[in-house]
Amino acid sequence: MSKCIHLIKLCVGAEQVEDLIAWQHSPRAKGTDGLPRHVTRMRPKRATEILSGGSLYWVFKGVVLARQRILRLDEVMGADGILRCGIVLDPDVIRTAGATKRPFQGWRYLKSEDAPPDLPKARVGDDELPPGLDAALADLGLQ
Repeated sequence: MSKCIHLIKLCVGAEQVEDLIAWQHSPRAKGTDGLPRHVTRMRPKRATEILSGGSLYWVFKGVVLARQRILRLDEVMGADGILRCGIVLDPDVIRTAGATKRPFQGWRYLKSEDAPPDLPKARVGDDELPPGLDAALADLGLQ
C-alpha cells in the first residue's frame, strides 16, 4: 500500500477560511454532483498516493489555516477545449494549526510529516485569530 501524500495550494482571493467556505457554497465552485472542486491545469502524477487519504491544504496570506480531504480527481473539459483536473473535495473544511508558507504558483505536494496538525473543532462563540496574528504565532513556533 502506498503512503498518503497531500497537496498544498494558495487560496487566492480569500482573506480567511470563511471566504473559502462562502465561495464553495456558490454553484460556480461545485461540480455536477454538488461537491466543491478546484479545477487546475495539471493532473497530479501521484494520484494513487493522494487518493489514499490525502487532503488539499489551503494557504491564506502566507499561512496554512485549513484543509479538505480529496475525494477524487476528475477530468474536466474547459470551454477552450483543454482537458484539466478537477480536484473534488469533501465539503467539510478542517482548520489546521497555522504554518507559514512562502508564495508559490499552482499546487505542490506536501508530505504527511510536514503537514500542520488539525485544530480541535471550535466551540460556539470562540473567536478566530486574524491571519496576521496566526502567522506571527506560527513564526514564533507558538502554533
